[in-house]
Amino acid sequence: MTDQEQPLIAHLIELRNRLLKAILLVLAIFLGLFYFANDLYLLLVRPLSELLPDSSNMIATGVASPFLVPFKMTLVLAVLIAVPFILHQVWAFISPGLYQHEKKFAIPLLVSSIILFYSGIAFAYFVVLPLAFGFFTGVGPEGISFLPDISNILDFILKIFFAFGIAFEIPIATFLMVLSGITTVESLSGKRPYIFVGCFVVGMLVTPPDVISQTVLAVPMWLLFEAGILASRMIPRTTAEESDAGEQP
Repeated sequence: MTDQEQPLIAHLIELRNRLLKAILLVLAIFLGLFYFANDLYLLLVRPLSELLPDSSNMIATGVASPFLVPFKMTLVLAVLIAVPFILHQVWAFISPGLYQHEKKFAIPLLVSSIILFYSGIAFAYFVVLPLAFGFFTGVGPEGISFLPDISNILDFILKIFFAFGIAFEIPIATFLMVLSGITTVESLSGKRPYIFVGCFVVGMLVTPPDVISQTVLAVPMWLLFEAGILASRMIPRTTAEESDAGEQP
């Protein structure tokens, strides 16, 4: 029996098994990291802690925050580390239903999307956070003690991480839109002014309300859009569906 002929229940069982594998891996990574949760949190907030005056400390305003904040951070970190395996499980589930030309594009796109996502997080940690925290710690009025809450810090950092991780996927999204025929390179090129403004609007909506974070997100988004257009120019004019018409996986 071919994959297409399998009953629905077989596909659901396979999906369940792959989800279970992903969950078990996340749990295993979480358990392996949780012992180091406090150290990992201190490493995560280093871009801020290095800017605090010697007399200032971070605080915990919630009773359970000293436990829950490192717990939440470790869980999110476990998911981020497991992303390649999770995407591999997704790929293994959907690949039997893809055409050969779709598989040819899918694997490089999958690998590229993982690299770009991690690159976005690294860019946020090493570039954006020091700039943003430097701005926040330096604009307060005199006489105001800066005592950031550990829970708010974590939420802020995770928001920045996911914003930049997703923003760095723009070349992949651009390539896929051109590949699927939703739009063309010429059409996207003609809309550059609107997309440029849109990058700053998105930066304003998904980052904290400071010009530095918004600009540091908007400019890479614009450059990544240009990279997506450049990559899309390599797509053959003849569609893969026409060249491989009727070809089954």
